[in-house]
Amino acid sequence: MKTEDIRDGVLATIASIAPETDRQAIRGDQPLRAQIDLDSIDWINVITGLCDRLSIDIPESDYERLATLDSAVEYLAVRCADDRARPARIEATASAPLPCLQHMINGTTVIVRPMRADDAGMETDFVQRLSRESRYKRFMVTVRELPAQKLKYLTDVDQARHVALVATTGSDGQQRIVGVVRYFLDSTGAGCEFAVAVDDAWQGSGLAGILMHDLMDVARTRGLTSMEGSVLATNHRMLKFTRQLGFRQERDPDSRDTVRVVRSL
Repeated sequence: MKTEDIRDGVLATIASIAPETDRQAIRGDQPLRAQIDLDSIDWINVITGLCDRLSIDIPESDYERLATLDSAVEYLAVRCADDRARPARIEATASAPLPCLQHMINGTTVIVRPMRADDAGMETDFVQRLSRESRYKRFMVTVRELPAQKLKYLTDVDQARHVALVATTGSDGQQRIVGVVRYFLDSTGAGCEFAVAVDDAWQGSGLAGILMHDLMDVARTRGLTSMEGSVLATNHRMLKFTRQLGFRQERDPDSRDTVRVVRSL
């Protein structure tokens, strides 16, 4: 895809979210959100709109790379080229089946299974139950509930490029999500980027560690060789948690507010 087409796509996506925008007045080297006054939900809608328009996945840790029009176009051009250049590798990683596992945690049965599109209602309830702090640490923006586009993006996953597992508890008629873990394939198709969130009532229970180990097992089974993530530098609990899981910490060259955590599988 040509750079000009990507730039037009970014501007068209912004215009669909903020129709009052004067596209000609947007400066390429200045922060988009400051120029257009996009709130957190609008910004998520722009990003998910770009995912749909360009048929790519954008990991949440890469959101800051879309801060300006110029940086967004540069990032998306590379992302589009990489995703289209490696279809064979991505198809190969989808061959191993996903698990449906049962764990006993503090006397409660927890089922870990693949995310389904019809989990959208439970995912909405899960996010709403998270504390404001937990939502910010997970999404790195302030949201009360997920926009429709973002909700679809998180639940209607292909389980190949984007793998998602949910932890549920309760009786058959009243199941609810208490944890979610997922990964997105990177541009090489050999590594991935993870994200994990656990209900506040279940934090400290060991559920997050179980979910991460289940996710790493899936990644290994599918032939991936590395996993990484982006953690807020102020999230000391998460940094300790990932260190205990064998992740090393690296400076994030794109942001002083986050730390990259990386490990081999």
